[in-house]
Amino acid sequence: MKLASLKQGGRDGTLIVVDRNLTRYTLVPDIAATLQQALENWVELAPELHNRYQALNNNSISSQAIIFEKLAAPLPRAYQWLDGSAYLPHVERVRKARGAEVPCSFYDDPLMYQGGSDIMLGPRDPIVVNDEAWGIDLEAEIAVITDDVEQGIDASNAGRHIKLVMLVNDVSLRNLIPAELTKGFGFLHGKPPTAFSPVAVTPDELGNAWQANKVHLPLSSYLNGEALGNPDAGQNMQFDFSRLIQHAAATRPLTAGSIIGSGTVSNADLGRGCSCLAEKRVLEIIDNGAASTPFLKHGDRVRIEMFDQNKHSIFGAIDQVVQA
Repeated sequence: MKLASLKQGGRDGTLIVVDRNLTRYTLVPDIAATLQQALENWVELAPELHNRYQALNNNSISSQAIIFEKLAAPLPRAYQWLDGSAYLPHVERVRKARGAEVPCSFYDDPLMYQGGSDIMLGPRDPIVVNDEAWGIDLEAEIAVITDDVEQGIDASNAGRHIKLVMLVNDVSLRNLIPAELTKGFGFLHGKPPTAFSPVAVTPDELGNAWQANKVHLPLSSYLNGEALGNPDAGQNMQFDFSRLIQHAAATRPLTAGSIIGSGTVSNADLGRGCSCLAEKRVLEIIDNGAASTPFLKHGDRVRIEMFDQNKHSIFGAIDQVVQA
């Protein structure tokens, strides 16, 4: 099923069920007011939501036309947003741009940071950054939402806690990040609010594309209408989502509504393009000795979307404009 949140009813939005074609929705106040409430009572409420989803797709209940501008992030605020960096081609290229080596441990132990989760951007919300000199970049990713996860869970059991999947634009301010990392205390200024796809979907909606806790489909990114890249999210993912959840819960439990990100999707095959400008710039440096692609400017438009094998949009598009 496909779930979303309207920008109404308070800071946590109002839960809606969206049809498979992303054209209609129905309110479900008799089941759950918010997605967070549904996640906290998933065993009880998921079957009811699924029945409503089937009825919506069968046109047997009343519905309204969806307007993407009226959608918040599926979780407008979350108790936890933990972003990994599971695609090692991305790690290798970005660190190379900073003149940093990739430690051997990165190939066995996931890299992860804790992002700000008090404000999550909706799929049409602008990317607000005052200074272009900060090096504004998109990062196209996939994320999962969990129910309650016990501390110390092993990877073989962690996958059963994945309840929903969605797309991410993990905005980065590249020119602020190196100085922050030098302090040895992680990101703060370099990571403004993150944006998410219009809907979050249950893994069964992905069909055969959901295998081994990975999404085996291309993730397409566009800048001002021009294709940036479409790397396959199922390839070169060193750590699948079960392994990322295990890593996140190694020393603490995760509460229902925790979001775990994959990190920027990237393939070793350079023909698939890039999911962020930092990678594109690194490749230009390798080929030409200097980067020719600028970071994002005010007025630029970013679009991130994933299509199924029949060319149907699964999550809807993240479509954002950069503004001061």
